[in-house]
Amino acid sequence: MSAVLPRDTLPPVIAPDETNATISAKISDATLRRPTGWLWLGGFGLSLLLCGVLFIGTIWLLYAGIGIFGLNIPVAWGFFIANYVWWIAIGMGGTFISAAMYLTRQGWRNSINRFAEAMTVFAVSVSGIFPILHLGRPWFFYWLFPYPDIMNLWPQWRSSLEWDFWAILAYLIVSIIYWYIGMLPDLATLRDRAPTRAQARFYGLLSLGWRGEARHWMRFEQFNLITAGLAVTLVFSVHSMVALDFSEGLLPGWHETIFPPFFVAGALFSGFAMVLVLGIPLRKWFGFEAYLTERHIVNMAKMMLAAGLFVDYSYFSEIFTAFWSMDKYDMAMTMHRVVGPYAWVFWGTVLFNVLLIQLLWFPRVRRSAAAVFVIALGVLVGMWLERFMLIVTSLYEDFLPSAWGMFWPTVWDILFLIGSIGLFFFMFLLFTRLLPMLSMFELRKLAASLQRKEARS
Repeated sequence: MSAVLPRDTLPPVIAPDETNATISAKISDATLRRPTGWLWLGGFGLSLLLCGVLFIGTIWLLYAGIGIFGLNIPVAWGFFIANYVWWIAIGMGGTFISAAMYLTRQGWRNSINRFAEAMTVFAVSVSGIFPILHLGRPWFFYWLFPYPDIMNLWPQWRSSLEWDFWAILAYLIVSIIYWYIGMLPDLATLRDRAPTRAQARFYGLLSLGWRGEARHWMRFEQFNLITAGLAVTLVFSVHSMVALDFSEGLLPGWHETIFPPFFVAGALFSGFAMVLVLGIPLRKWFGFEAYLTERHIVNMAKMMLAAGLFVDYSYFSEIFTAFWSMDKYDMAMTMHRVVGPYAWVFWGTVLFNVLLIQLLWFPRVRRSAAAVFVIALGVLVGMWLERFMLIVTSLYEDFLPSAWGMFWPTVWDILFLIGSIGLFFFMFLLFTRLLPMLSMFELRKLAASLQRKEARS
């Protein structure tokens, strides 16, 4: 059995020979001067095609109604709500990495926070599509707003669905502002290094006149501190509110007091996985090994494992309490999940979210970028299966046997899921082409602090 390597054998969070000049040159050139290769063009073309599928599906949905999906009675929620919860959860991990680690002054976050913040904005934007389209009459979604109405139609403020809407809206606004304002110093760097006048004007407009004055930096740090505190609070409030959408129901499998912390842990679990799925290819394709080192992969793998263990505990707790309570409906629902017609969903969730992540206990696996990438992909699949299991297996057999019915997805259910993935990567690929993928000013500060430490030692 191989011995565990000491922590000091891991590479530093940034290569020791990196300077302010090399950091600015490598990261800005990836945006300003790097030619668009066939790999980017292929991915962008595929994502654009999938966006077209999503657009066509939306047009057909608005014309024909939600009957194009596999929804029925009693399964009135299906793929759309599973997709919604899955995407909103993915966005949580990026904010936690950026905001929570900023508040705790974790230096290694500086290499991953920028694209993690972008991931949050894009994932939350995609998630917002599904509950609106699921309304049946999506053009009336503005009824959720408390606008002056002569018909006295007002939002039901005691409903968690209403608070869910406002929590997600606030989270999206704060995430966009936090992401954009945090890029101002780097946008100014791109403005100053732009090789063409068009690029200089484009990034000059986006940088909002940033000149790097002491007054600018003071206000910038104050703003980041305030918005980071708001963002961390919203991470917990948003997914706790999503959990209440289920736990306020009386159906077996939904009426669980553990759901708010369980949903938060699941959100961080899938969010960390998506950061790895995005970060590992970026590290390879753009030559960012000096900034996204092995230490980042190891640290993120540990965080994914920690969140996954809490999720696994929640699975065990849910099964244990169902039998400990001796409630025949909870026990029947649990057995339906294990050996019923949707047992493949349950065992797929166990495979990806419980068994597969146990490989991360081994240092050799955590050090392998390929292995961690595959495990992270498995986690994303497992978390979607968990959402599907949570929704469908609590609905298809409820308290009234005469209303029981199976849920079978239609081709439109699947196309909307695939199209949402295409929309996410369409936005993310545009981000990698137009905006700085890594935070240059934070990496420069990190490199300077490491050099000072070495000089003192």
